[in-house]
Amino acid sequence: MENVISQRLEDLREVMRREHLAAFIFPSTDPHQGEYVPDHWKGREFISGFNGSAGTAVVTLNAAALWTDSRYFLAAEEQLRGTEFQLMKLKIEGTPTIAEWLGKEIGEHSQAGQDWTEVGIDGMVSSASAVRELTAELRKANAITLRTNLDPLQAIWKDRPAIPENQIEVFPMAYAGEAAHSKIARIRQALRERHADGMLMASLDDIAWTLNLRGTDVHCTPVFVSYLLISSKDVTLFVNKAKLTPQVMDYLKEEGIKTEDYGQVRSGLQEYFEYNILLDPDEVNHTLYDIVRQKGAQGGGSTEIVEAESPVKRMKTVKNETEIAGLRSAMLKDGIALVKFLKWLKPAVEAGGQTEMSIDQKLTALRAEQPLFRDISFDTIAGYGAHAAIVHYEATPETDMPLKPEGMLLLDSGAQYLDGTTDITRTIALGPLTEEEKRIYTLVLKGHIQIELCKFPNGSSGTQIDILARKDMWREGLNYLHGTGHGVGTYLCVHEGPHQFRMEWKPAPLLSGMTITDEPGIYLAGRCGARTENTLLIVPYMETEFGKFLQFESLTLCPIDTAPIVREMLTAEEAQWLNEYHAMVYDRLAPHLTEDERNWLAEATQAI
Repeated sequence: MENVISQRLEDLREVMRREHLAAFIFPSTDPHQGEYVPDHWKGREFISGFNGSAGTAVVTLNAAALWTDSRYFLAAEEQLRGTEFQLMKLKIEGTPTIAEWLGKEIGEHSQAGQDWTEVGIDGMVSSASAVRELTAELRKANAITLRTNLDPLQAIWKDRPAIPENQIEVFPMAYAGEAAHSKIARIRQALRERHADGMLMASLDDIAWTLNLRGTDVHCTPVFVSYLLISSKDVTLFVNKAKLTPQVMDYLKEEGIKTEDYGQVRSGLQEYFEYNILLDPDEVNHTLYDIVRQKGAQGGGSTEIVEAESPVKRMKTVKNETEIAGLRSAMLKDGIALVKFLKWLKPAVEAGGQTEMSIDQKLTALRAEQPLFRDISFDTIAGYGAHAAIVHYEATPETDMPLKPEGMLLLDSGAQYLDGTTDITRTIALGPLTEEEKRIYTLVLKGHIQIELCKFPNGSSGTQIDILARKDMWREGLNYLHGTGHGVGTYLCVHEGPHQFRMEWKPAPLLSGMTITDEPGIYLAGRCGARTENTLLIVPYMETEFGKFLQFESLTLCPIDTAPIVREMLTAEEAQWLNEYHAMVYDRLAPHLTEDERNWLAEATQAI
């Protein structure tokens, strides 16, 4: 692989010299700013070899570096080994920003006679806000300018995958709970409140939710590549028409949706006739944003940009009654599959022959037996022993570790059912544990329970609550650098926002009807790791003279391993929560299990 990356860098630099570029930047994003992207747009992975979901590769004529976050530090070190790429660890003291690093690199080579100061990035895969921020940072760093109209991958990626052409399907009202025309009416009302006549929607999950359509263009996520342009009178879906079945075409006509080819979105924006348009700069890519900005100069008639967050993001995070019922149903099916898996796991490990990859296959097979199963919701993280310390570890044939009846297994997984999306993590004792393993497991569990117990005013931010998961860890000098929780979609993205639990300030309010995960962890590099995660529903708690208060309800139905718990570390309230949660898990799942499975579950949910 090192030789392949070396050749790709050489090919890239040939293009850069021809275009007089001092550097080129490859983000992880696509034209729709999705977390997971179709293979066609995996340019950062192509040029660097690093396949994590988050990271930015930067290549100059003389050096290369890759920035990623703590979830991928260990994985990136392994995948970049032997290449030119230097790993840059985000949020670690001493790590330069991309602009700082480029300023130094370009400055040094400028002194050596190379005076190019233009850096390239593909404006079609970079959001308007990201390009704006990067432009300002580069100017400060070393008077560097940013060019956005070049995609060097068109020249150097010879076997580049095509943009997906998979067929789209209608998402039934039985699971959506609200018709597309009703959602569009609500969106138009929200646009009027923001003094906008229309909007361009680029986020694939927002489009799928709005139109009650689903697809298979993105790994583990049921969305389809498209844009949606809403005006005060029309709604136009820009999509490859090969993806539209007769049923979908009829459905779109019934809902009043026009269709145009995916590549016509540029002309659609140039022909947009109304006075203003809402563009979310975090969602709409720089190239399309700039088309609207420059319309007046091109003689196409001026259109004012209303720059604001897309109203759809927050609309879809508050679930309706049908969606909530679907999520409960999906979690029930998931819980049944997980009980079958956990009952099988330890005896199978004791018998020998099981590995991280084999148990992943077993769990997926058990989920696939459940009604309405469609796919996994993300690539399973099955980390045994030291691999559990790699936050987003994904086993490969080269790293696949045999499981032994000792130590801990961290298993983070989820499924896509037609009625809901699931996300759960359990850390499981496969046998005897060290005192250190027990201690970190219990600290993580305490943090998890403290979130579950929280009562809070309506509209609070997740940042205000995040400390509850960390406070006991902090007392012992421990921490984790990822977020504590994220929203979960309804047969959509497993990561849904903008609300979340996170140390960094995130002002998005928490409201009744939202889902959010609760997943603190501790990771000791080279030794072990633990994480416990449930998906929660935000529900009313009480209303007083001080306003409405909310609380969390666990949607996830699966026992939490009690074997690693250091009992004296739990407060009476924490132990009571765990016992009540386990009683609820047993009551909900037992009617759907065999006698042997019920007996196993009764033991696994015994009160501590």
